[in-house]
Amino acid sequence: MELEHDVRTGRETRIGYADIPYLILTLLLVLVGLVMLFSASYASAIHDGLPPTYYFFRQSVFAAIGISAMLLVGRMNYQFWRVFAFWILGGAILLLIAVAIPGIGVSHNGARRWIRIGVEFQPSEFAKLGVVLSFSAMMSVFRDKMKTFRYGVLPFAAILAVIAVLLYLEPHMSATVIILLTGAAMMFLGGTRLRWFLLGAAAGILLVAVYLSTKGYAGDRIMAWRDPFLYPRDEGYQIIQSLYAIGSGGLFGLGLGRSRQKYLYLPEPENDYLFAIVCEELGLAGAFLVLLLFMLLVIRGYWIAMHARDRFGAMVAAGMTTLLALQVFLNIGVVTNFLPSTGISLPFFSYGGTALVLQLAEMGIVLSISRYGTQSETE
Repeated sequence: MELEHDVRTGRETRIGYADIPYLILTLLLVLVGLVMLFSASYASAIHDGLPPTYYFFRQSVFAAIGISAMLLVGRMNYQFWRVFAFWILGGAILLLIAVAIPGIGVSHNGARRWIRIGVEFQPSEFAKLGVVLSFSAMMSVFRDKMKTFRYGVLPFAAILAVIAVLLYLEPHMSATVIILLTGAAMMFLGGTRLRWFLLGAAAGILLVAVYLSTKGYAGDRIMAWRDPFLYPRDEGYQIIQSLYAIGSGGLFGLGLGRSRQKYLYLPEPENDYLFAIVCEELGLAGAFLVLLLFMLLVIRGYWIAMHARDRFGAMVAAGMTTLLALQVFLNIGVVTNFLPSTGISLPFFSYGGTALVLQLAEMGIVLSISRYGTQSETE
């Protein structure tokens, strides 16, 4: 047990230890994710003229950086993030604007979602972090005013609207959905009245209708989602191959490394559809164990939120956990064709260095909250 001087109260704060179950679950998911990424990616790497370990090596480097960041952030006082919450949000918004600047913004497959400044990354990942931290900071200040429109709806809706518009221009539907749902969940937990969510849902349905009518490719994805086998050569191709992979895995799978769909049948199996390879190689049993690890991590995250020593810590832990849970649910939903294809990656598994580092840093913030949460239990 350590003591740290609290500059806000002038008293010594008692610090416990980081939540060990949460740390172990996170490390297990990263380890399993790296193993499955290597298995899913080496065929694609060879086909592209790259070394078989190309994706695995790069992801391993980012995993090492992310774990180091997680451990470092986990040692910091989480109140640090209250001070810089709006700076992070403002920086994320500026980066989303910069995506439209030629020479900075980068396009892939018709979407301009990336920025290249030495390294290539998606500003939407920083926007997710900025929304969780800024919402938590405001909710800790507006604690007794969250049921009013002025404090409980207007500032949060304004932030979400700005980010949603910028993401719409890229376009980046998956990030828009995740950020809007995460923001709405945090507002609900923060105490916003239920009637505003009903109005928000009505507005959301209207916006989705407009989006589908103005973005032709999105409408095509909806049609392919309803029956992918009607579009076996274009929009339905990837989901068909994903379903083949899931179905051929059976109960216990074909065996690690023995997937057939990764041999250029399932496009980019190391990214959004990596879970289909998990199902094919490890079967229903292996996929269930992976989902069980995610479920335990989410439950533990909410447990940490419930035991946080103040409202800011509770909202940050709940927001980070909700963000993680939504991304897992939406990715699995897309891979199994339960939801239309939206390009959502699976945390700790899908290839992507910036996303992995930020996800692990976010886990570090939750670990920091768990360390400082011991004071309330002792008192």
